[in-house]
Amino acid sequence: MNLANKLTIFRIILVPVIVIIPFLNIEGDLWGIPITYLIIDAIFIIAALTDKLDGYIARSRNQITTFGKFLDPIADKILVLAAMMLLVEFGKLPAWIPIIVVTREFVVSGYRLIAVEKKGKVIAANFWGKLKTVTQMIAIVLAFIDINKFGEIFNGRLEGTEFVINMLVTILMSVSVVATIFSGWEYIKDGTDLLKE
Repeated sequence: MNLANKLTIFRIILVPVIVIIPFLNIEGDLWGIPITYLIIDAIFIIAALTDKLDGYIARSRNQITTFGKFLDPIADKILVLAAMMLLVEFGKLPAWIPIIVVTREFVVSGYRLIAVEKKGKVIAANFWGKLKTVTQMIAIVLAFIDINKFGEIFNGRLEGTEFVINMLVTILMSVSVVATIFSGWEYIKDGTDLLKE
């Protein structure tokens, strides 16, 4: 097993670690942010960085494998959805956001499987898919350090840093949802021939 694939597996292993952290009942806060959230955020950032690193290593060393192509996107989905579910649990994110994400992932994954089976080709991510990934990752990182919940800027009571962070979370998460919907639609639109079959 090459280094790129080991990093992908490491990213998956970090997910249960993230999920376990809230059960440790770590007390205290830093700058008003619970230490639990900061630890989860730090682990999430490390996991997200391994996503970029394993892709770079695989391409630069010509170590792209079928195993990596299969596992890498799954690892990303597990990481993002686990983080979003925790944010919902913490009351920071409304449940409809991960519901849209899960729905899109099922549709796109199904379409990709059909494309591989029928046409023998791997479908690359489109512009909307890439935008979704970038905005999702940044929004999740910021959401864990945001002491307010999604959309709190519209209540008119936030000021200073709190306002800026919540505004960034709200905007980036909203953009990611729009990109999620459009990227899913692009797959369906481009795959009408496959769906007809």
